[in-house]
Amino acid sequence: MWRIVLLATVCMMLFPLTLTAGDWQLVWSDEFNEPGLPSPERWGSEEGFVRNNELQCYTRARRENARVENGQLILETRKERYKNPHFDPAASGGSRRRTQEYADYTSASLITRNIASWQYGRVEVSAKLPTGKGFWPAIWMLGMDREKVGWPACGEIDIMENVGFDPDTIHGTVHTAKYNHTKNTQRGGKITIKRPFDGFHVYSVEWSADLVQFFVDGQRYFEFKNEKTGKDAWPFDQPMYLILNVAFGGGWGGQQGVDDSNMPQSMQIDYVRVYQQAGSSR
Repeated sequence: MWRIVLLATVCMMLFPLTLTAGDWQLVWSDEFNEPGLPSPERWGSEEGFVRNNELQCYTRARRENARVENGQLILETRKERYKNPHFDPAASGGSRRRTQEYADYTSASLITRNIASWQYGRVEVSAKLPTGKGFWPAIWMLGMDREKVGWPACGEIDIMENVGFDPDTIHGTVHTAKYNHTKNTQRGGKITIKRPFDGFHVYSVEWSADLVQFFVDGQRYFEFKNEKTGKDAWPFDQPMYLILNVAFGGGWGGQQGVDDSNMPQSMQIDYVRVYQQAGSSR
């Protein structure tokens, strides 16, 4: 009997129940075993000043900001002068995307858009977060129709967000045309994780036609249900792509100021795994 118990224990260690329950099947992953730049077969990059009036300029194919080493993906934010690749001397007013010639900070934002997207499943990321006032790491998804319908109509699922001025709080949120932060109607939850910058935690969502559930280390802390009132409330019946980024400053990250004295800082990612149940859309 003890041999059976021992075997069962080993199997649970190798294949946790949270991954196999409901016939989850691994359909996409990156284990970050190949050192160098992130795999172009799995990841694209955003570039420049992208959103939220953030202070960093995202760079593309630059190891200082995004690299694989020691079996981990490193997304590093650095204090350095860097020329904005989209600077337009004829531009005036509005966003810094084209009006600001140089950035004082650089970072990375990796995306799977036009490479991989999924409709329903379990998305799981093991990550160690940066720390310091102004940092705003995120693991999130957007609908593939964003360029056609815009945000927030495309839908957004924030698997993990953390802001440096509240370092022990992990946020999970959805944004839709009906429920979003511009209307102060966004739907979300939060959980306390002591010093998430000291070790790795698993941030995940399980997403179906009726429900999005948010977890940290297997503990569910928030769910958002499909209220069946239409696309404005539930735009999630479509493929979505994944984004991993570390922002600095901006509308939320810089809400209580920034402190760059501990740079460089990085989000370290051990793996990204996407599971689906048999018969789900890919």
